[in-house]
Amino acid sequence: MDSLLVGGLVFVFLSTATSTGLIVRARLPNHHLNAESKDVIRLATAVVGTLSALALGLLIASAKSSYDNAEVEMRTAAARILLLDRVMAQYGPETDNARQLLRELIEKRLSRGWTAETTDETSGKAVGEYQDIETVQSDLRSLAPKDAAQRALQARALEVSGMVAETHWLLVESGKEGLPWAFLTVLVCWLSLLFATFGLQAPANPTVLLILFVCALSVAGAIFLVSDMANPYVGLVHVSDAPLRSAIERLGKP
Repeated sequence: MDSLLVGGLVFVFLSTATSTGLIVRARLPNHHLNAESKDVIRLATAVVGTLSALALGLLIASAKSSYDNAEVEMRTAAARILLLDRVMAQYGPETDNARQLLRELIEKRLSRGWTAETTDETSGKAVGEYQDIETVQSDLRSLAPKDAAQRALQARALEVSGMVAETHWLLVESGKEGLPWAFLTVLVCWLSLLFATFGLQAPANPTVLLILFVCALSVAGAIFLVSDMANPYVGLVHVSDAPLRSAIERLGKP
């Protein structure tokens, strides 16, 4: 689900919960909201608030971990592609076709984006990314080394190309993980309960309403950031493709 949509829905839920609390407050008898009742409500909501803070902290840590891992994978992939190109360059002109295929693979990745679907989609003559790297590997296997040095370079090139292919399949397998939605749903329910109790205890004056509005917006913003970082290759907060753009400038050089 789109991160902005998630954040917007959370804001709507929290605003609705606050409004419900304000409406219920206006209809409750006074003795339901005396000092003793408010003390009990505060104690109960303190428990839910603590649980919500812990759950939100876990979601933030999970999203940050996913983002950091994706950033490392991006840099590692760029380094492996450059290494593969240099190994093929050392082998000799027989690898020129494979080097060109490798460059086209990176150009396609940069133009298509980073979702698991777009990396493997076919369009006209454009094949999936996994087929591109398999074609490079096929060209490498068809080489006929003339000496021990070329045999070693061929083996090294096949090894590195296998790592590049592995990176692709890791993206495919992990591309749909995102947020644990059941966990997020429970968290939003807890937060809605908290905001409902805020509305239940708050006088309906403009200052209080403005503060509750800003708080709901802040919490929704936090959920938006968590959701966006949990999908590190797309969205507003995404991993930079600068390492691959830097790598493509070096590909194909003698």
